[in-house]
Amino acid sequence: MKKTKAKERGIFLFQGFIDWLLYMVGYTLVFILVTSLFKSIRIDSNHLILWSFIIVLIIYFLNKTVKPILVTLTIPITGITLGLFYPCINVFILKLTDWLLQSHFDIENLYIALFAAILLSITNFIMEEIIKAIISKVKRHE
Repeated sequence: MKKTKAKERGIFLFQGFIDWLLYMVGYTLVFILVTSLFKSIRIDSNHLILWSFIIVLIIYFLNKTVKPILVTLTIPITGITLGLFYPCINVFILKLTDWLLQSHFDIENLYIALFAAILLSITNFIMEEIIKAIISKVKRHE
């Protein structure tokens, strides 16, 4: 009886990991697509996909750890600006990633970074909806 529950839990965790990995691959593709539109955002061309995946992992980690703190601290500013300050937090996360990766990721223009952050948010939302639909279809067929 216990082995069955443990096995079911293991399968559930594995499926969760596969779902997360699918999201990360999708985010990586979106990130490559969006950053290729701008000349002032540069990713190390040696192993472009690897560095893009690493950048997406760092952004994911920062979004789960640093971003909630920043959002909480900037609630008054975000409220006064009617939410227009929120993309600046995303730019900060991108610039922090730029700083962490040094020569492998470079954002030269803050205005382009702001536009890219907004574009990344929109495309990530669309991609997330597509992946949710795919995952729900696969789970219905199981």
